[in-house]
Amino acid sequence: MNPAPSVIIFSTLSGAGFGLLFFLGLGLPTVTGFIAFGFYLIAYLLAVGGLLASVFHLKNKKNAWKSYSQWRTSWLSREGWFAVSALLLMAIYAGLQVFLDTTVATIGFLGAALSLCTVFSTGMIYAQLKTIPRWNQPATPAFFVTASLAGGALLSNNPTLANILLILLGIVVGFHWWKGDSRFAEAGSTIGTATQLSGKVSLWEKPHTGENYLTHEMVYQVARKHAVKLRIIAIVLMTVVPVLLVLIFGAHHLPVLLAVVSHLIGLFAQRWLFFAEAEHVVGLYYGAHTAKQAT
Repeated sequence: MNPAPSVIIFSTLSGAGFGLLFFLGLGLPTVTGFIAFGFYLIAYLLAVGGLLASVFHLKNKKNAWKSYSQWRTSWLSREGWFAVSALLLMAIYAGLQVFLDTTVATIGFLGAALSLCTVFSTGMIYAQLKTIPRWNQPATPAFFVTASLAGGALLSNNPTLANILLILLGIVVGFHWWKGDSRFAEAGSTIGTATQLSGKVSLWEKPHTGENYLTHEMVYQVARKHAVKLRIIAIVLMTVVPVLLVLIFGAHHLPVLLAVVSHLIGLFAQRWLFFAEAEHVVGLYYGAHTAKQAT
């Protein structure tokens, strides 16, 4: 698929923001006053900024509110409800800590749970899509949640927990790449199943010569050699560098800041690949997956 910058920004920044809200809701750390204000400012800038970025991918932005009506069947709608509920509840929790120097643990725990549910719902938006086999696997929501928690642990300055989660993130993402590379073949989709024609079916001529929405958005392909390089860059910046910085320098402000920056840059690369490597079954109509089926 053709990676949309707005969706990459959304999934990366909002995940980190809700991850930070998760740890603040659990009291890791318990903060009050001006320090609490700083933590919550960062969390809300990331979470809300990421959510706003996602709106720019919509053609009719004024209709975004309609997605809230489909919560029974749509993970996108559930994500919206969880996000709004988490932000409102954590705003109450934050207000009590910042202005009244009071921590109500029950509100924090509920806000933390809703924050995690928001990120899980984001992952499920992609994991439920059978038309994109690479995403249609349990590791998809797993790495969304793990990335959110790892980023949140870094931002909340929980170094030991952050390193554990960063290592786990590297394992989950590595598994997602490994499993994803074979998912299209495992799904069994071919030009024959796509056209419901029996026998050996081959593409004689593409449906049309010009580009349309499908060819622009769904039939994008990244060269394998570039994908391997980007995977290495992503895993090194996303996990290896932050872990080393925290291990060597500890929970000091500058090393942690550098670890956060490295982690987010690596995560941006990983999310770009997440979309760029996704093979939509509609590509079968355009001969996009012929070579993969032959191997």
